This record gives sequence, structure tokens and C-alpha cells, in this order.
Amino acid sequence: MSKKIVIIGSGFSSLSAASYLADLGYVVEIYEKNPTIGGRARQLKKEGFTFDIGPSWYWMPDVFESFFNDFNCSVSDFYTLEKLNPAYKVFFKDNESIIIEDTLDKIYKAFEDEEKGSSLKLRKFIKTAQDNYNIAIKNLVYRPGVSPLELVTKETIQRIGQFFSTISKEVRKEFKNEKLIQILEFPVLFLGAKPSDTPAFYSFMNYADFGLGTWHPKGGMYQVILGMEKLAKSLGVKINTDSNVEKIIIENGKAKSIIVNSEKIDADIVLCAADYHHGETLLEPKYRQYSEKYWENRTFAPSSLLFYVGFSKKLKNVNHHNLFFDTDFDVHARDIYDVPKWPEKPLFYANFTSLTDSGTAPEGQENGFFLIPLAPGIEDTPELRETYFEKIITRFENLTNQNVKNNIIFKESFCVKDFVKEYNSYKGNAYGMANTLLQTAFLRPKLKSKKVQGLFFTGQLTVPGPGVPPSLISGKLVAGLIEAQYKQSKELNYSLQSEPKAINS
Repeated sequence: MSKKIVIIGSGFSSLSAASYLADLGYVVEIYEKNPTIGGRARQLKKEGFTFDIGPSWYWMPDVFESFFNDFNCSVSDFYTLEKLNPAYKVFFKDNESIIIEDTLDKIYKAFEDEEKGSSLKLRKFIKTAQDNYNIAIKNLVYRPGVSPLELVTKETIQRIGQFFSTISKEVRKEFKNEKLIQILEFPVLFLGAKPSDTPAFYSFMNYADFGLGTWHPKGGMYQVILGMEKLAKSLGVKINTDSNVEKIIIENGKAKSIIVNSEKIDADIVLCAADYHHGETLLEPKYRQYSEKYWENRTFAPSSLLFYVGFSKKLKNVNHHNLFFDTDFDVHARDIYDVPKWPEKPLFYANFTSLTDSGTAPEGQENGFFLIPLAPGIEDTPELRETYFEKIITRFENLTNQNVKNNIIFKESFCVKDFVKEYNSYKGNAYGMANTLLQTAFLRPKLKSKKVQGLFFTGQLTVPGPGVPPSLISGKLVAGLIEAQYKQSKELNYSLQSEPKAINS
């Protein structure tokens, strides 16, 4: 008889795990507290405008393709993908900017135009980054974090120094131009930590950026969620929304049921794909693996102040993705990680999907998504949100040489309190737990409970780490651990220990 698995939450890791587990023959049912699925990757529709509420960058397309390939499908069966050119634009002080285009040769030229001789240094840097990417994807990220030995391979031993140096050190050894340094340090922000705290091995994110490029699913990132939902349902997964999980019931050391909207739901296995810290609060204290002190001492990825803005006109001098690095990055980073407070002069990011995807805004209008990285757990008030919107929109007007304030039809905001309320996010973090040296692989919270039989976890706070592609991988990893213990499997056309093939440019 097939074992029943209940999954808490419906984000990327949940839908990934649900699909693998259903394909293995388990009976899988998802419970989502919100009215719509997707976790942090939900969608806002208002007055003809469409916004992705959370993730907005589509990197590492090989990981997405590998996921769908495991089910004899392709990305193209579920959504249309377009490679962006330019990938993004970076604004600096003194009205200077650099555009990152869609091929390495174009990017080498942009670097050379900025600093003579830098293209040769970049070629060397990207070659290392590409090697690291292939090692990470083939040998590391598809390992479940159960042993330190997972990190020990012939390739990683040869690169041991990269685990004890940092991105910041390696970039600054070769590059002196501050604008180029900021561009090269930017990708590791997706890992949730400062470049000065991120192991140099993670330069593979630079290859994900420059080598694999930036993509856009037509209709927005939520199309990926809808595609994964369609796949999961085709495999027999049942998804319940407006279903708040209030407690995980343990009997004789085993996870036996959950309480959903005051109703008891029995199960053979419980998988928590919600925020890991929140998942443990659903247990009696004696069954929790990690204390409040443990969580307090972790380095969390930032929270965010987000604005979703409808503009009554088309905007100029911007691209689909835009980074505003016209203030001091190090000062802003200190305000997030060292002495948490609201930054006086924040860096920010903006995207306008309607520039390349006309269906996301009414004709002749523009949708704007603005993001300011913030320390998790800081004060969040309507007055602070308004103050910071005024700060960034004034700078936006100056840097892009246009007036837009009078063309705002509406704006919605989302910040620390909303991350807590909507996602039960620890201190309102937006990206989970940072990938620092002491929070990598086996040093992250475990996929499998050490105290409760039949209880598992997945998502951004566990292995392999923050971000959308790692969340897909996390779902696959936890499915592998469950199958290793319960052996429900029928014959599969893939291995739960498989990974995307190495990519060569």
C-alpha cells in the first residue's frame, strides 16, 4: 500500500519534492496557508498590471530544464523562455552606467571599454568560475548534506584554498575599477551574504550570470510555479490552499499527523517545505532539533522592502533589470549584517517586465518592481516605507533623467512584517539562510529530522541553500532521502542522485 506524505507549504521546493515523490508512487498532498500557491513566488494582479511578488531573476536555466527532463518533459512544455539582451543595466554615481549584454564576448568588450586590460583578467576569472560551476553542479549541490565527506572530491581538494578565501578577495586581486568590482561581486548577493563572507568557490555564480545569461519566462516567474503545479497534479499530487497547518503531531517518536484548520490529517510521512524555523515551532519543544539561540546565531539572508508600481507612461533609459549602485555598497552591507538598521543611502534594484513582456502592463504603461535589501527583524512601519520610496524614486528620476512621480497610478508595498505574516518567515527574511563558509552543505539545518522519525524538511534554510534553482534541487534531495528510507519506488527513468550535465560555453 502506498505511503501518504503531507507537505507543508507550496513553494518551489515543495512542488519539486511533491513531483518526485508522487512519481515514486507515494500519495502526496500539499497544504498551503495562503489562497494561492507559490510561497514567496506569488503574483499580484491589479488594474491590468501583473507583478511577481517575490523572485524576479531567472538564472541557471539548466537546473530548471533538468527538473522537467526528469519527468520526460521540457521547460517549453510549460512556459516560454526568452534570453534577455541586455541582461541588465548597472547605474553608478555621476550618471555613469554599464550595460551587461547577453554573450561573454560582449561582456568582455564592456569591461575592456571601462578599464584597459580588464577583459583578459575577466576571461581568466570566468574560466575558473565555469570550472567551479561544473564542479558544483556535478559534485556538490546534488548531495544531501549528511556528511562532511560530501565536499571531499578530487576537484574540490584541488580548490581547497577557494573555500578559505572570499569572493571579495579574489575579485580585488585582479580588478581595481570599483564599478567592475561591484558588478563581479553582485551575483553572490543571491546567496544571501556579503562578498567578503562568501567563499571564493562561489564564483560559479559569476558564470551563471555572464556565461549562462539572464532569462525571462513570458508572463513572469509565476509561470514557473504554474508549470510545476500542472506537472505535480498530472502525477497525482493534491494541493489544498487556505489550509493553515497549526501543529505536527508526534506519537511514539514518529510524525503521524498534522492539524490543518483545526482538523487532524493522518500521514505516514510529514515534509515541511515552509520556513524551517516555523516548521519546528509546529512541534513540541522536545522534538525540535535547533534552539532559538541556534537560529539567533545564524547569518540570514536579507529581508527586503518591495514596491509594486503602476506607471501611466512608458519609461526611458531603463532595461528589464536594473541595479542602482550609486551609493556605497559596503556601508549598506554593514547596515544589513553588522549593525542592523535602515540604510541611510540604500542600493536598490528595479525591474520593468513590461519592457520585454507587453502582457504584464496595459498598452502605453509600465509596471515597476523596486527592491531595497534590508536587515531581517528591523522595524517596519508605513512611515518608513514611504520615506524610503521617496528616497529611491527621487534617485531613480535623477539617474534615468526622467520625471515619473506624477505618473504613478498606484503602488503596493511588501516588507518585513509581510514576510512574517504571509510566509511565517524567521525575522521576515526574504531569501532564507546565507551561504557562508560555516553555513554550507552539511553545516546547514538537516533535510531529515534527527529527533522524529518520518519528519523531513526542504527549502531555502536547508540544503543546498537560498535561491530558486537551489530550492528545486532541495526538493529532489529530500525526495531521495525519503525514498532511501521507505523504498516506495517503482521503476524510474532518472536517478535521484543525478544532476544536470556540465555546460560548456
